[in-house]
Amino acid sequence: MALVLVRRLPLRLRTGAGVQRAMLLTGAALTALFLLTAALGPFLAPHGYAQLQDGHGLFGSRQHPGAAHPLGTTIAGYDVLSRTVWGARTALLIILAALLLSVVPGTVLGLASGYLGGRLDRLLVGLADALYAFPSLLLAIVMSLVISGGRSSLAGGLGAAACSVAVSFVPQYFRVVRAEVIRVKAEPFVDAARVIGAGPWRIMTRHVLRNSVRTLPLIFTVNASEAILTLAGLGFLGFGIEPNSAAEWGYDLNRAVADVTSGIWWTAVPPGLGIVLTVLGTTLLGESLTDLADPRLRRRTGAPAPATERGGDDD
Repeated sequence: MALVLVRRLPLRLRTGAGVQRAMLLTGAALTALFLLTAALGPFLAPHGYAQLQDGHGLFGSRQHPGAAHPLGTTIAGYDVLSRTVWGARTALLIILAALLLSVVPGTVLGLASGYLGGRLDRLLVGLADALYAFPSLLLAIVMSLVISGGRSSLAGGLGAAACSVAVSFVPQYFRVVRAEVIRVKAEPFVDAARVIGAGPWRIMTRHVLRNSVRTLPLIFTVNASEAILTLAGLGFLGFGIEPNSAAEWGYDLNRAVADVTSGIWWTAVPPGLGIVLTVLGTTLLGESLTDLADPRLRRRTGAPAPATERGGDDD
């Protein structure tokens, strides 16, 4: 599915409506900027995320932006630019952790529930409905308190946020995969596999699963923004990652609240922009990929469907 979307991107850029094309380009650019910043953080950041001094001495508290510190320093004496750049890596880690803890269980449970049905299906559907009642941020606070008393290391903070996000995301992936499995298992090729003697496990893994997970990358792209917001909210409320363990945008915003009332803008604007631009980029990219994958949505925007979709899709 992902490869098909990549092949269609050039055509989508030529035929898409102006607003949709702008959304796709903006989302792709912002997401690429975020990924590059996270990947090249050690090379882009002038200092370490917990560094307070260099060969010339201490950085100093609330230093104005200048040659030595392009975005100034925080109240604790950290370099703002370095903390912002390193924060992108922390945000990427929470996205990857949420992927591991939500997509895999949601897919496995959705596959078993949709294919086997019966009491197992009813039990899992009821459990998924119950999990929707848990607010992810409240659950993250509770898990942070349980794990490390509210102040955590990088692993503890990421673990608390990732587990809480996974609890919210697993029912989403479960429902999507289950619905697709129910549809796919009624297809003729599945009946043909049963006729030739294929067992349930082989049918589930080789024939049903591969045709039931095509939309998961699109869903995860949209949900990535919620994972970042949960981690930022956890840090802003004071239950996040300690500054000497990792850089985290929510924590930096929490420490910059008092600065804003004093006219010190440079400690709050960079981490705030990091959150806003990353969430905006992943959201726009996810929405655009959803439109790209669904010809019906594309036709609503007035853009013509590709010839492969008018005459039968090749994926």
